[in-house]
Amino acid sequence: MQIGVLAIQGDVAEHVSSLTASMKNLSISGSVVEIRTPEQLDDAAALLIPGGESTTISKQLRKSGLRDAIIDFANQGRPIMGTCAGCILLAREIEGQTGSKKTETLAVMDITVKRNAFGRQKESFHRELAIKGFDHHFEGIFIRAPAITRVGPAVEVLAETPGGIVMARQKNILALTFHPELVNDTRVHEYFLKMI
Repeated sequence: MQIGVLAIQGDVAEHVSSLTASMKNLSISGSVVEIRTPEQLDDAAALLIPGGESTTISKQLRKSGLRDAIIDFANQGRPIMGTCAGCILLAREIEGQTGSKKTETLAVMDITVKRNAFGRQKESFHRELAIKGFDHHFEGIFIRAPAITRVGPAVEVLAETPGGIVMARQKNILALTFHPELVNDTRVHEYFLKMI
């Protein structure tokens, strides 16, 4: 089995490491591959879209042909997980987005997100999260994090804070606004792999 990590920008190496450890923990044979072209998606059972700068990633998705390939991937029911900027890219809409510099999202999940909902870089923080189905708290690291401000009827909220929803799932799509790859806890990545 191959698990893909979109390798345009962001914490690619950290997600590869977390997914590799998670596969070992779950006794899943296979490999984690970095995805840079549409053709590389063909053999992937699931795709992880890491954080980074959502507008930059969006432009590269269009330029590389990956945008349409990822939308097809989602429509086929194959699991996709997006963290931070990845969450923004999965969303149907971005709150308050106007003007000519709009970020083109993949729009594969019926959610609205708000960029930098918890503040800029200097307001980055850690918070213990109660995630639905987890037996104890998960340490969420929030860096210029968005928040999910609206969910459609098919979306299940998995974790929230006073600032908004921070983890949600719609069928084969999993979105979170924090960085699970930055803590020594693979439960979120294992949850994702169990969606396959």
